[in-house]
Amino acid sequence: MIAAAKRGDTHSFNQLVSHYQDIVYNVAYRILGDAEAAADASQDAFLSAYTAVARFKGGSFKAWLLRIVTNACYDQLRLKQRHPTSSLEAVYTEVDPSPNFVSRQETPEQHAVRQELGQTIQRGLNTLAPDQRVTLVLSDIQGFSYKEIAQVTGISIGTVKSRLSRARASLRDYLLDQGELLPARYRLKDEG
Repeated sequence: MIAAAKRGDTHSFNQLVSHYQDIVYNVAYRILGDAEAAADASQDAFLSAYTAVARFKGGSFKAWLLRIVTNACYDQLRLKQRHPTSSLEAVYTEVDPSPNFVSRQETPEQHAVRQELGQTIQRGLNTLAPDQRVTLVLSDIQGFSYKEIAQVTGISIGTVKSRLSRARASLRDYLLDQGELLPARYRLKDEG
C-alpha cells in the first residue's frame, strides 16, 4: 500500500489512513488533551502525509506518520500559547474521547470510575512540558520502544530516557497531589 501511495494511488493512501487513524488520533488526543484539537491535528497530519508520501524514504511508516502528527501537535501547542482560547462548549460538556472502548460488561459505577481516572490522568499529562508529554504518551500509552520513540521524535535514545524519567516523576507527583480526587483503588501511596 505504501509503494502504491507513493506512486499517487489515492485509494492506497486512504487505506493507510483507515489503518492508522485510531493511533494517530489517540496520540494527538493524549498530547493535546482536547478532542477537537486532536481531530484537527490528525487531519493536518494526514494532509501533510499525503503531500509528502512520495518523499517517504522507507523504514517505519508508522514512525514517520507519528512524527508528522507529533509535529502537528507541537504546532497547535505553540499556537495555543500565543493565542490562548477556551471554548464555552468545552466548559459545559465533557467529551468521552473513546466511545468505542466502552465495555458492555462494566457497571455504570465502574465506567464512572474509569472515566474519572482517565480525566485525572489527562489533566496530569496536560501539566507536562510538551516534549515530556509526547515521550510519555508514546512510551506508556502507545507502548513504543525507546528506539521507536527516538525515530518518531527525532531525538537520541538517551534523551528519550531522560525525558521519560522526568515525565513519569512529574506525573507521579501530580497524581500524589490529587489525593482524594482519584478513585480510592488508584491512589498512590506516598513513600515519604
